[in-house]
Amino acid sequence: MPLLVRVILALLSLAVGAGMAAVALFLGLYLYYAPGLPAVDSLREVRLQTPMQVYTADGRLLGEFAEQRREPVPVSEMPERLLQAFIAAEDERFYQHRGVDPLGLLRAGIHVFSTGERTQGGSTITMQLARNFFLTRDRTYERKIREIFLALQIERELTKDQILELYLNKIFLGQRAYGVSAAARVYFDRNLEELELDQIAILAALPKAPSTTNPVTSPERAQNRRNYVLRRMLELGLITPEEHADAVARPILSQRHAATTEVDAHWVAETARQVAVNLWGEDAYVRGLRIYTTIDSGAQEAANAALRDGLIEYDQRHGYRGPELRLEEPVVGDADARRQILVGIGASGRLLFPAVVLEADQDSLLVDAGRVGEHRLSSEALAWARPAQTPVSGWLRRGDVVRIQPTAQGDWRLSQTPEVTGAVVAQAPEDGAILALSGGFDFFQNRFNRVLQAERQPGSAFKPLIYALALQDGMTPASTVMDAPLVFSDPALGAEWRPENYSRSFRGATTMREALANSRNLASIRLLNTVGVNQTHDELARFGLSLARHPRNLSMALGTGTITPVEMNNAYIPFANGGLLTTPWLIARIEEVDGTLLYQAPTPRACPDPCESPAGQQLELFAAHGPLQFADPVPTLEPGVAWQMSQMLGGVIRSGTGRRALDLGRQDLGGKTGTTNSYRDAWFVGFNAELAATAWIGFDDNRELGSRETGARAALPIWMGFMQRALAGRPEAPIERPDDLVEVALLPETGERTTDDDPRGRREWLLPEQIPERSARIPSGTEETGTREETGRRIDSQPEFIF
Repeated sequence: MPLLVRVILALLSLAVGAGMAAVALFLGLYLYYAPGLPAVDSLREVRLQTPMQVYTADGRLLGEFAEQRREPVPVSEMPERLLQAFIAAEDERFYQHRGVDPLGLLRAGIHVFSTGERTQGGSTITMQLARNFFLTRDRTYERKIREIFLALQIERELTKDQILELYLNKIFLGQRAYGVSAAARVYFDRNLEELELDQIAILAALPKAPSTTNPVTSPERAQNRRNYVLRRMLELGLITPEEHADAVARPILSQRHAATTEVDAHWVAETARQVAVNLWGEDAYVRGLRIYTTIDSGAQEAANAALRDGLIEYDQRHGYRGPELRLEEPVVGDADARRQILVGIGASGRLLFPAVVLEADQDSLLVDAGRVGEHRLSSEALAWARPAQTPVSGWLRRGDVVRIQPTAQGDWRLSQTPEVTGAVVAQAPEDGAILALSGGFDFFQNRFNRVLQAERQPGSAFKPLIYALALQDGMTPASTVMDAPLVFSDPALGAEWRPENYSRSFRGATTMREALANSRNLASIRLLNTVGVNQTHDELARFGLSLARHPRNLSMALGTGTITPVEMNNAYIPFANGGLLTTPWLIARIEEVDGTLLYQAPTPRACPDPCESPAGQQLELFAAHGPLQFADPVPTLEPGVAWQMSQMLGGVIRSGTGRRALDLGRQDLGGKTGTTNSYRDAWFVGFNAELAATAWIGFDDNRELGSRETGARAALPIWMGFMQRALAGRPEAPIERPDDLVEVALLPETGERTTDDDPRGRREWLLPEQIPERSARIPSGTEETGTREETGRRIDSQPEFIF
């Protein structure tokens, strides 16, 4: 046999032997590792971690919560260019191999042999998918072997498109973004279909080193990797030379974009988050919950604007406190440095922007406000803060950091972040649904939710509850009470107490209607004494209140207990809906990302069509752990009494302490001011048949608001600002009068019934049991303190003592 033939046969024998040895080795490795490999068929049922999202009732995003930012997208909805870019960068033979690319592994092996470094892994997209789902990222030979076997199994179980879809939705691309859709939003604030070629190439360049080559942290490295991807796409004929040249020439323009909310309601979103975590623990962040609230986006935006405007107005009424800080000249002179500091400070309340003073002269300021540019503030823009007869350069100077805010006219004015805070809450009277909730000036400065958590004294805003219970007890709006000096002598109080009216004047005998409209303290105390302290205190439960937080004594008439704004607002709702007590509720529906219903409030607001049955026992689970949940309204006041209260509270606006609200130009509103001792709290609570809202203003540390900062001055403008926006374009919604009320004529001085043709008579709508036979009920003390006095005159009688 010729030598050449023997050599060829020997080589063939060697090759066959080596092949058989390789097959034996492969089978041996498979038999060794196969029992410990995970079941790849689980990928068919994989549920990618998706964030919890909170929405308004009309489907606008309020907030998003997640450990990882991810937005899964079907591969059929991904742009073809995007798929081509990732395949060109990561696995050009993706559609030819069966999960493992021998050429890629050979290339990686040669690199290891020649350099001793394991920097090239030869991993296909399928192998990367196996690693991302089942393995660690440790660079070991054992992990690579497991990765190969898993990739082969995956290719047997899934189609190429399924593999690509899982990969592009799972892969980490830096800045907490997982998957291409989330990365497109994080880096460019765009949907996938809106991406340009150069932006697609940037994303496709990220899998190799997402933390160190992303365009936010490393623009130069990102540019190099992007150009590599574009070159590979050109070499594979996926883009033209012109497209390549245009994309390579583009600069790297990227910054980290947070999840964009459509409505500013962070206190609402945080409340919904707490509900979900109470129900499902940490799993709530990854199972793709969609929480739909009762919030009306228009009402919420109205509440935000009204509260911020009102707090700024109050704050500026009390003077300028000076710049927030002062920058040194080297920083002021460096535009990039000072703007970086401004970015770190950030806007306050979304409308007060930090700015550095660049120039201060006699009458104006030149400031740099970073991303909103440089602006010159005129003398008018500084007038509220400027000390009299003082040049601007005398109280502000170069380097001072101040706040500026846009005006309705399109220019800017000096401002400052308010120290005072407040709350606005609005509900639907028909079922108690919370339509708007703003818990302060800026959620990111202080997350304390004052609507739900701030227990404050309500002051005179509490009086309508006392008056309603008096009507329920048989009195009428025309019943007379004595507004005259009064002294408490009660050992439990430790000293005598001499309450006064705000005006420090007395009116003598006055009707309940007039006493409430003008917020007469002494008449209200006598009214409570007539009805009975214990009875009234026990019946506060009619309004859903905690009895333990309200004193069982006559000071209760002046609102000396504590109450949250949402409790105060809900207590007024029976006056707007015919006497029904509602429960404030916020969560309308909770779904999983695939639409599986987990919870739905059993009310037409949450499900206009017949309500579906939630999956499992989530109704019971929510009942056990979910606050602010829907409950059926229950009768709590006689409908006639509720209507009478609505009319009496309408009188507060028509002729009483709330008459400033007449500027709204509506006749369907009722409400009540509230001011506490030393002006620590200011309230206004009001409603019509379709909307009940409360505005509160005060300091978190309970310091005084300042002299004459009453409910009418400090809180009512906030309430008006909200109602003006929320009711814009809506017809009037007066409270309907119940059919069982009877119109009778009463003498206004005494409350006695008279004939219908008596010219002295005043028409009143009363329940049959309220109609007096001869005279109205007169509280004790009337006879002792004399006759009715003229408005504003003091009564020269001795004060009445109550023991």
